[in-house]
This record gives sequence, structure tokens and C-alpha cells, in this order.
Amino acid sequence: MSERIAKSSYITYLYNALSDFLSRTGGRGDLLLSGDRATLRIVAGEEEATLRHLLTERLIEILGIGYKYSYLGKKLNVCLSKREKRLLAAALIAADLEGDSAFLRRKLSGVGEYTIDGFYYFRLGALREKWGKIVDYIPESFSSADLKRFCDFLVGESRRKIYVKDNAVFGENFAPLRRSRLTGEEDPETEIMLSDAGFVYCLGKVEDSLGDFLQKFYAERAVFS
Repeated sequence: MSERIAKSSYITYLYNALSDFLSRTGGRGDLLLSGDRATLRIVAGEEEATLRHLLTERLIEILGIGYKYSYLGKKLNVCLSKREKRLLAAALIAADLEGDSAFLRRKLSGVGEYTIDGFYYFRLGALREKWGKIVDYIPESFSSADLKRFCDFLVGESRRKIYVKDNAVFGENFAPLRRSRLTGEEDPETEIMLSDAGFVYCLGKVEDSLGDFLQKFYAERAVFS
């Protein structure tokens, strides 16, 4: 598994996501930084089939969230603040993550060794074309009010529950969600948007800025305790 050194955070994300499983099953992951490449060498232990599944799902996140976020950041030309543009990109990713994941899962099936950047540039042209068509639908005049309406629609369509405690975000099974790391910055607002949440349950006090975000984008679907 390798990636350009400029995107070594993706390899680190993969390493962190798999390390506990590898240690539990007698496997090993070696993280190497050399020249212009970052490499993760994986030695499977027990439950190799499960490892392959976990690896595929994490690669889907890297490509479908990390690479797509970078793509949207370069292509979106809208009249929004930096924070709002970040939220728009996260919302666009969440809106189509299921479809993107299904496409990526088919493409990744049967591939043994992964050069992540090479896979993206040489195997995912059709997916980038699809992303480009989505960007083309969004006018330069897209405003804060348009962002609010778009997010209201997504939230209204979702039944997914997530939880927030001490500014950390957890899924329905209370597993921590950290996919916002793939956007370059771990951030609870982006994490919540990426989760395609329909309901947000806050366990304890949250920071004022996060509370304001929840009141604006989740209104009656945010529960404070």
C-alpha cells in the first residue's frame, strides 16, 4: 500500500484504522516513509478475509471522502465562506457516499496491491466525471441560504442517529467517527455532516460554536442533555 508523501496522512489513517485488528489477530503493519512515497506493508495474521474487508472499506473512505473532498475543494466555485464551503463539500460527499462506495467496492474487488494515487488517477476516471457533473450543477451564486436548504433536505431524508460527547462524534454503535481527518482537519462539524446524520444526540455540554451549528443545521433534530 503506498501513496505520495504529500498525502501520507492517508497512509497514516489506514495504519491507525487497521493496527488494533492486526495486533489482535497476529498480523503486523509497518509504516515506512522514504523518498517521495509513504508505504504501509501489511502482514496478515488470522482472519485474513476480515482484514481484506476492513482494508477495502478504509480505502473506500480514503478515495470517496479524502480524494473527493480535495477534488471538490478545487472545483467548487461558490460565494461561500471557507467554513461554509467545507460544509458544502462534506454534505455533497455524504449525499452520494453510498453510491460512490458501491462503485469503489466493485473497482477494488480482486486488486492485490494498491498504489492509492495511481488507482485514483488511472482507474476512477468515470467516478471523477460523475463528480464533475455534480459540481457543474452548483452555480457560482450558491449562497449561505442555498446551503441551509440543501442541508435541511439531507437531514430530513436521514434516519441515522449519531452522538456527540466532549466534541467527539460517535456512530449508532458508539464507535468513534474520525473520517473528517481525511479532509485534512479533524473537526466535529465536518464529521457530523459527513455522517449523513438525521438526529444528533449531545451527551453533556458542547462548545458554543458547535451548539450554534447544531441549532442552525439540525434544529429540532438535535437533542441536548
